[in-house]
Amino acid sequence: MAMKRAAASAVRAFISSRNPAPASVLASRGLHASPGSKKIVGVFYQANEYASMNPNFLGCAENALGIREWLESQGHQYIVTSDKDGPHCELEKHIPDLHVLITTPFHPAYVTAERINKAKNLQLLLTAGIGSDHVDLKAAAEAGLTVAEVTGSNVVSVAEDELMRILILVRNFLPGHHQVINGEWNVAAIAYRAYDLEGKTVGTVGAGRIGRLLLQRLKPFNCNLLYHDRIKMDPQLESEIGAKFEEDLDAMLPKCDVIVINTPLTEKTKGMFDKERIAKLKKGVLIVNNARGAIMDTQAVVDACSSGHIAGYSGDVWNPQPAPKDHPWRYMPNQAMTPHVSGTTIDGQLRYAAGVKDMLERYFKGEDFPPQNYIVKDGVLANQYR
Repeated sequence: MAMKRAAASAVRAFISSRNPAPASVLASRGLHASPGSKKIVGVFYQANEYASMNPNFLGCAENALGIREWLESQGHQYIVTSDKDGPHCELEKHIPDLHVLITTPFHPAYVTAERINKAKNLQLLLTAGIGSDHVDLKAAAEAGLTVAEVTGSNVVSVAEDELMRILILVRNFLPGHHQVINGEWNVAAIAYRAYDLEGKTVGTVGAGRIGRLLLQRLKPFNCNLLYHDRIKMDPQLESEIGAKFEEDLDAMLPKCDVIVINTPLTEKTKGMFDKERIAKLKKGVLIVNNARGAIMDTQAVVDACSSGHIAGYSGDVWNPQPAPKDHPWRYMPNQAMTPHVSGTTIDGQLRYAAGVKDMLERYFKGEDFPPQNYIVKDGVLANQYR
């Protein structure tokens, strides 16, 4: 145990030397909970009348991951709100004295360096789901905070959703659906740009847990499957899936009829699909993005959809979230956008609610989390965010 503490201190010292933070801050924000009642704040979307329609609808503010009774029975304070933005929001009132903040990618509480600096008691930031880019991770690391998410909790949910979106775009489904709603019947207006998925080249930018599941689900469609990632897949798995590794992203992209974004949002990936990169894509390309909206240049996507260079764009991630009413992606042609829902199916909610409870139990007991759940630990960022 002494050696473990010494190693952690050495890591903190190394990080601090590169990104100086007050020593008193780093020393006071260890992962393990000190004795006594903790103030835990959860930020979730309001479900209103839908909250009572399914007992397993745990991801909303009303049902609050199903952990209120458990937390309060142990003497902890559990504050839940959906009001997260602006200097006078409900969340801001609790920033100075909370110990744990739980939020989701679907209704993210943006944890800025300013908020971290105000949160003197904060030790733990938990993401109920996958994707912690709503947190200023460098600031969290410098402050000695622990950031963790429920890795793997909704990878099946997102991969299935991506497959659905690919088919919606390839088959030109939405115009036909809109015809039915509007009392119309014009087969030609749909068929002139409807295709089979078989034989098309589909490339995923990122082949982690979600990307690999998507490729596995695409195999029966007899597509030409490509992937780009910082890590090459295990050769046996690559052979089983029938996917080809592309080391050079810009060499892969022009080959693709369909591009799926499966990479986390980092400083390197922010805005990576800008006007210049989009211009190099195959004319008529289809793009699915359930990763993060900020990976795309917002106006560049609008312009390419308007010109037809992008023949269809679908996803459930926006920048910012919730998307304002005047967000241009709402009104661009050939889009099949939704609110951020792919990872918050009822099955996904059950998994990420259970994962959050497990990590809180470990936190109270002074135990480590499953290693794959850490995004920031002992001042070090997980590899995917470096």
